[in-house]
Amino acid sequence: MIRTAQLKLKVGHNKDELSKAAAKALKIKENEIADIKIVKRSVDARKKPELYFVYTADIELRREKNEESVVRRCKSPGIKIVNASEYKMAEPGREKLESRPVIAGMGPAGLFCGLLLARAGYCPLILERGEAVENRQKSVERFWREGLLDVRSNVQFGEGGAGTFSDRKLNTQVKDPAGRNQFVLETLVDAGAPPEIIYEAKPHIGTDILRDVVRNIRQEIISLGGEVRFLTRLTDLFTDKDSVCGIETDERERIDTRVLVLAIGHSARDTFELLSKKPVPMRAKPFAVGLRIEHPQEMINLYQYGRKDIEELGAASYKLTRKLAGGRGIYSFCMCPGGYVVNASSEEGGLAVNGMSYHKRDSGNANSAMIVTVSPEDFKAWGMAGENDALSGVFFQRELEKAAFLAGEGKVPIQLFGDFKEGRMSTRLGDITPCIKGDYVFADLRGIFPKELGDSLAEGITGCGSIIPGFDRSDAILSGVESRTSSPVRIERGEDFQSSLKGLYPCGEGAGYAGGITSAAMDGMKAAEAIIRRYASNVS
Repeated sequence: MIRTAQLKLKVGHNKDELSKAAAKALKIKENEIADIKIVKRSVDARKKPELYFVYTADIELRREKNEESVVRRCKSPGIKIVNASEYKMAEPGREKLESRPVIAGMGPAGLFCGLLLARAGYCPLILERGEAVENRQKSVERFWREGLLDVRSNVQFGEGGAGTFSDRKLNTQVKDPAGRNQFVLETLVDAGAPPEIIYEAKPHIGTDILRDVVRNIRQEIISLGGEVRFLTRLTDLFTDKDSVCGIETDERERIDTRVLVLAIGHSARDTFELLSKKPVPMRAKPFAVGLRIEHPQEMINLYQYGRKDIEELGAASYKLTRKLAGGRGIYSFCMCPGGYVVNASSEEGGLAVNGMSYHKRDSGNANSAMIVTVSPEDFKAWGMAGENDALSGVFFQRELEKAAFLAGEGKVPIQLFGDFKEGRMSTRLGDITPCIKGDYVFADLRGIFPKELGDSLAEGITGCGSIIPGFDRSDAILSGVESRTSSPVRIERGEDFQSSLKGLYPCGEGAGYAGGITSAAMDGMKAAEAIIRRYASNVS
């Protein structure tokens, strides 16, 4: 198979034009091509409003054609022979596994760890503190509509993890020679995700489609002998010398196990507190906090594409970074084209926001978090570190979320950027109507943060106006607080993916080893592989 890069075609082209471009690049006749598989597609907008798709494609020739001679004749570094490679499951070990492995958490890490273990015959038991995705959706929508928070099942907790109610972007920068990323994408497509996520440079599913995808993967796990228990929370961990020997759920049931995968997500604060009292090494780590900002999607489309007729391209996204005068940096995070800001709270008396998009990305507004990195040293300097060093980031998050809850009296607090910058309350909207899931109210967002952070956000957003014209417009809508960008702790593990407490496998975003949906799924796979390599699959 021949891989060719930089096939450039105008947006709006048809399939035949791609075939002709491939034949021209390889200097062969079009009828000599047996098949074309798109590997990657991105947008070239350097000459906007004239836009192009740029393809990398694998070309299969008819048998009589010699691929090596074609590549030699082309004399191009972007044209080469590739061999199709597939992800290979780890070979089972020999150590006897006395009880089935248990996975705590059913976000991307737990879901893909469970899928691999089920396919390999280990019959995993997956415990999820929240509801099945179809019931969880109802609980979340009731919260947005009526303000009735279910602390068990919400935007943070439940089948699919926190990413279920997000843009479901599938980008990752993790190096992947083993093909795990491709496996994740193909598995999602097999379960009902759009086929184009395989090759789009910026793939996304959308929370509306994801529900069926997650449910279908769960059903496969169960069909292979796995078990899933919803509304089941890990409440204790039992040890025998330096190893896991069992767990307690919901303060009543003991489950014996020698293998526990912790895929608990970045918001399982009660579980972090539990682990801090056990022989499980963990430490506070830096993360980022800030606000959501909303702009008209048309403004972003015009900046990125130079035109409004973008139906084939979809709503445009952006990625911003800005160095601040004091040495900190501000950057955009979890940008949601055509999306919504959502009330993502999970604790009574605290309020956090996130961003979400449906597959069509057609809300009319673009939103993104604008965030600043904070460290354990910052928590201490601001007097917001608590008493437990490992949980200092958790304490800091809670303090911000309590302040946001009080500022909005339980509703999402919002403020126009011009007023945030000048330190005054907003009294009316400008030309932008908020796209927010949940009730919202004008409030003093600046007062939520330590002064240094509030000043950094004002300076950074102003500076981003020199990158995207109008980004710092006075009627841009801010909402807060964005505090759940990543886990505030890292649960230490070794090269064998185990904690120093043997049999404990911390993985995914909650354990501090991933930074998004795809990387979390891949990390869950790595945990499964470590278990498979050690143990035989004939669980007694």
